[in-house]
Amino acid sequence: MKYLHILFLFLSAAPSLAAEPLVFTCERSEKNYTETYELKVSPASKHQKAKVFVDDRDLDQSDELGRQTIKNVLITESTVLISMEANFPPESFDGVQYGAGLVTTAITINRSTGQLRKAETIKGGILSATLGEGTKTYQEQCVATKP
Repeated sequence: MKYLHILFLFLSAAPSLAAEPLVFTCERSEKNYTETYELKVSPASKHQKAKVFVDDRDLDQSDELGRQTIKNVLITESTVLISMEANFPPESFDGVQYGAGLVTTAITINRSTGQLRKAETIKGGILSATLGEGTKTYQEQCVATKP
């Protein structure tokens, strides 16, 4: 019973930990290429779901090329967790027909070190054919900035 009370206190206090958006400047490096971008995480409110932006581009997007959705955002004192999903319709490119594709992404940011870890799982579609099907993990470095 004591632990249930502590859990209730944590859950009721958790939204107040992240009332303001968190903004990070992150650096992604691959081979000889380095990119710096801004990652902004806005927690859910009573009237709006959590939002994630990369260089002011909302990652919740939907058009004829597919749909990307932020599924969940959890912000604690030590960690930011983001889960997202992207669905792509079947497509034809250079005379090759590709089936529908799905990419699920889990992002973890350690708020004290700024280390960002991303795991992407690709299933089907043109991305599976070009990048390979399965889970790939990436690591980036971020620095928290003021919103």
